[in-house]
Amino acid sequence: MMKKNVQTLAAVIAGIASLAIMTGCSKKEVAVDNQAEADKVAALIDAIYVQERTDKTDEQCLEAKKAWDALTDEQKELVSGESSDPDYFGRDTGDASLDNPLNQDNIGENEILVVSFGTSFNNSRIEDISNVEKAIQKANPDWTVRRAFTAQIIINHIQARDNEKIDNMTQALERAVANGVKNLIIQPTHLMHGAEYDELKNAVEQFEDKFDSAVIAEPLLGQVGKNASAINADKKIVAQAITAQAVKNAGFTTREEAEENKTAFVFMGHGTSHTAKVSYSQMKAQMAELGYDNVFIGTVEGEPEETACENVIEDVKNSGYKKVILRPLMVVAGDHANNDMAGDDDDSWKSMFTASKAFDSIECQIEGLGRIEAIQQLYVAHTEEAKKKVN
Repeated sequence: MMKKNVQTLAAVIAGIASLAIMTGCSKKEVAVDNQAEADKVAALIDAIYVQERTDKTDEQCLEAKKAWDALTDEQKELVSGESSDPDYFGRDTGDASLDNPLNQDNIGENEILVVSFGTSFNNSRIEDISNVEKAIQKANPDWTVRRAFTAQIIINHIQARDNEKIDNMTQALERAVANGVKNLIIQPTHLMHGAEYDELKNAVEQFEDKFDSAVIAEPLLGQVGKNASAINADKKIVAQAITAQAVKNAGFTTREEAEENKTAFVFMGHGTSHTAKVSYSQMKAQMAELGYDNVFIGTVEGEPEETACENVIEDVKNSGYKKVILRPLMVVAGDHANNDMAGDDDDSWKSMFTASKAFDSIECQIEGLGRIEAIQQLYVAHTEEAKKKVN
């Protein structure tokens, strides 16, 4: 009897051990499968994270979203690729259905094509880009306003995630031709005559003979100028408008009041290796000419060098300011504003200013320039100047 019980107990123990081994293998296999499924989606995202549209782009966008939706929450957190992460589909940036992509036909003979780099942040697209488009349309009721983005990467992101289709430059120009547009004005929302503006100009040149007249209006800051001290009326309007908005948002009545409070305003632009990078130095010179001692200009890319974050931190610190308010010097408060400026990573501007331990407080105003009425009206003025050149 005792021997039988011992045998039974041994069998039970062996069974438990076997089950434990099987369970362990099962968990391991599930973990491997989860990562494999996540990797498939990462590859699909990487495939549409490109700057060239092909005849497969629409299909690829649908495939990537369908594969993402099929993942479990656990699998979604494992998505990681060359350009992909869980935020690509998972980050809530607002309701895309509230945006008008302005990709409709029935344009008529006179069109104003508002061209932006673009953003996948829905709320910012509505507040910053759409409001500029609306201001231009309101000022030009006899013309039809349409939209184009120059960043295909962003166009694909919005299409895959939100099923909103925005024209790239070629699509927008082909739409204009197909609709019989005779007079075309292209109004860039770009900050300056940089690389994006050059690409826009090259795209338009391929279609110029399709229209009676095709005129490209000035970007926000107008002509670049020959050197760092060359400023113009456009830069002055922008400097005054963005500073006034930053001061207001910070709760001060005047800039001088903020200065007395030891508060500095730092405007973070993108930066560029293009010769137009002198525009940032010119904006710095413009702030100085206006006497805005507590206003500083910086760039994410650190070009020009004087606008690199570490140099701006030293300038603000050496000027004796103890409170810092960061704000984008960008038409749209998109990825750079939310991540490079206000993000929690160690290399964000907020984190680097904090790490310097030179300031009592660091605050961020995540707003693009496009939502400021004075900026909208400057674009309207540039469009009006372009209309004078229409045949």
